[in-house]
Amino acid sequence: MYTRKAIQKILRDLHKRRISTTKAFARLKDLPYESFSFARIDHHRYFRKGFPEAIYAPGKTIDQLLRIIAAVQKSGQRLILTRLDQEAWKKIRPKAPQLQYHEEARIAYLGRSKPRAGGPPVAILTAGTSDFPVAEEARLTLELMGKRAQCFYDCGVAGFHRLLDQLPQLRKCRAIICIAGMDGALPSVTAGLLDRPVIAVPTSVGYGANFKGIAPLLTMLNTCAQGVAVVNIDNGFGAACFAATI
Repeated sequence: MYTRKAIQKILRDLHKRRISTTKAFARLKDLPYESFSFARIDHHRYFRKGFPEAIYAPGKTIDQLLRIIAAVQKSGQRLILTRLDQEAWKKIRPKAPQLQYHEEARIAYLGRSKPRAGGPPVAILTAGTSDFPVAEEARLTLELMGKRAQCFYDCGVAGFHRLLDQLPQLRKCRAIICIAGMDGALPSVTAGLLDRPVIAVPTSVGYGANFKGIAPLLTMLNTCAQGVAVVNIDNGFGAACFAATI
């Protein structure tokens, strides 16, 4: 178990000569990462960054995912598996009963931090209901990191009054993850109205000229509003990680 307390105990035992150098090395040999033929599992990510080890599920076999899950569980760390579809989840679930799954966020996870009491939350603001899966990925990621999130869904510029109604609550948030497809205008408008950092997330929602999210991505990158950072298309996970550092 490679929790902080466990590592400290090993070092104290070594210092007091309760265990040998050989035994201490044997207990710590998989730190800071553990190598497989197909991956290197980072057991120190939480100590360095405050984030759980995160694994992108697509492209990995079920056996590879199960080996990763087992290694992280043995180390005592927490784990996030992103973009895990239901078909893969159904195959993994019987062999990893300790794993939990959130269907809308498409995330499976081991362990969960309790949200810290007090302090402003991170707002998750979406232009439309179709942006919901990306928003849920961001929300759950924040909560797995022990951060509070407050959601404001379906507030796009096509009904501008819907956003204006939320401004008093948005001003109480630490940062705003702003998720939009189509024309991608919501982050610029939001950043122009508020003095909070805005993390813009373009989504692949939209008709043909949306180009699977490229159109809103370019809109967000070309914003003239101050205080906007842009992550990749549909990257709710990355937006949550960035917001968690603010």
